[in-house]
Amino acid sequence: MSDWLVLPAFAKINLGLELLGQRRDRYWEIATIYQTVSLADRLRLRLRRSSGILLRVSPGTHPADQGNLVWRALALARRRFGIRPGVEAELQKKIPVGAGLGGGSSNAAAAVIGLLRLARRRVERDELLRLGAALGADVAFFFLGGRALGVGRGDEVYPLDDLPATPCLLVCPRLNIPTGDAYRWARLPNLLAQASLGGQARLTPHRVPGRMEGFSLAPERAEEAANDFERIVFPRFPELARIKRQLAAAGAQPTALSGSGSTIYALFRQLRTARAVARSLRRAGIRVFVVRTVSRERYARALGLPAASRPAPQCGVSGESSRGRTSAFGAEDLGSNPSSPATSRGREEGWTRIG
Repeated sequence: MSDWLVLPAFAKINLGLELLGQRRDRYWEIATIYQTVSLADRLRLRLRRSSGILLRVSPGTHPADQGNLVWRALALARRRFGIRPGVEAELQKKIPVGAGLGGGSSNAAAAVIGLLRLARRRVERDELLRLGAALGADVAFFFLGGRALGVGRGDEVYPLDDLPATPCLLVCPRLNIPTGDAYRWARLPNLLAQASLGGQARLTPHRVPGRMEGFSLAPERAEEAANDFERIVFPRFPELARIKRQLAAAGAQPTALSGSGSTIYALFRQLRTARAVARSLRRAGIRVFVVRTVSRERYARALGLPAASRPAPQCGVSGESSRGRTSAFGAEDLGSNPSSPATSRGREEGWTRIG
């Protein structure tokens, strides 16, 4: 019924993450700095005459039905935005699963963006963000990309000034750490008692904790790039702590656990240094990807998104969050763009290439 639309679904890292306490609704209040990186899955979509959703995933170790977040995202978007044609999607996975890189959330966001482009629908940004929040805590971030501050459950997103394209290692031991397990470990008695919210449902909406606020304003302050999940995950998986120490000794600044793990990221000033460290890790049998950070502008071009917004002042402390913007995604903004690498078959691999 329509031509294939090819989109990348970029991974993310958490440059820093604070666990602030558990809310009355059982979710955790966090503050984190998201950053997209160039490791990407590849998603192809087209509309089909028959109704329903047809999803294929390779390699075939992932569910391709209602158990897959892409399937649920497409179903929810079709229902919420009244899109009647069916959709066929093919997902080619490169991002490791259960590694703290947001692959499933990125896939979901890319699927919704692609469906809106194919159906030529205009959708207000706040509607899209509500849909993202219904799918997962960090899905909303992938409607923005680049570097951003996430607060609340991580679904309230504030764009930040982008870093220059920076070499980055993603060190991915073959460990699957389910996010739910990591949060359950965090609930053990006294482990994070100092971070308790005292039963509050959430923090004050426009107050960002000091450590993440400082790091968001000055990303060179590597000592503030810590991830609170490290003290929860590292005792259970000491090899992750050893990898982080090795990366720091090799000159990475900063280096930390991404999300709840198991990936350890490391930023380097020189690509040749990052590649040399990667070779050393691979000789030890450790899976590692050499990537670069992806700016919001490049992210928007790759997905055919509207022009990136200017960062909110003071990291959203007194500015607007992504919930407050009302620019629309849709037929005009997300229509076919032959010059975009996201829709050009001859250049699509350039957005998933690493190293």
